[in-house]
Amino acid sequence: MNRKNIQHCTAFCGSRCIATGKLEEVIKLVKENIDNGEVLSVLIFDDISSELIEVDFRGKMEDVLSRLDNPIASDNRDATIPRGPGRPKLGVIPREVTLLPRHWEWLNSQPGGASVALRKLVEEARRMNSDRDQLRSSQGGVYRFMSAMAGDLPGFEEASRALFAGNPEKFNEIVTTWPVDIRDHVQKLSVNAFPE
Repeated sequence: MNRKNIQHCTAFCGSRCIATGKLEEVIKLVKENIDNGEVLSVLIFDDISSELIEVDFRGKMEDVLSRLDNPIASDNRDATIPRGPGRPKLGVIPREVTLLPRHWEWLNSQPGGASVALRKLVEEARRMNSDRDQLRSSQGGVYRFMSAMAGDLPGFEEASRALFAGNPEKFNEIVTTWPVDIRDHVQKLSVNAFPE
């Protein structure tokens, strides 16, 4: 995960929310709690995707923050892939696409060739499916957080079914029984997870 793209995050110690805000602010608060012996284990979530953010809290605060600016090599694995044809300065990199011969024939017959036609098709699909894609992304974020923090709580499976069935009433009825901080965060994340 590219930490520079993280706008807002939330840290949990067990079922208790201990910090929420910008990544650097949250890290400072968590580090202070760790140094004071108030927390031992912390999970930090990106507030948009609910992906876990791994932070190495060893050493002084300056050490922790400096490691944020120098992500591990696996975060930069794309930079080590040799570049072939394409326009890398424009962000265009080659990928493989497997199509049937009739698909290639149609694409090649389009004005501008296969690349232009594919870009137009992708842009049109993105426009047409943006609401559905946003809904799916929101549901995925809610589910990721729920799996990590509420997977062992009563009603987890029922809440998951209600989430993906688009039943906000049933979903909220179930999650209200969960620990307050987990419930509040799940409900905050689920604002865009149900069709209108």
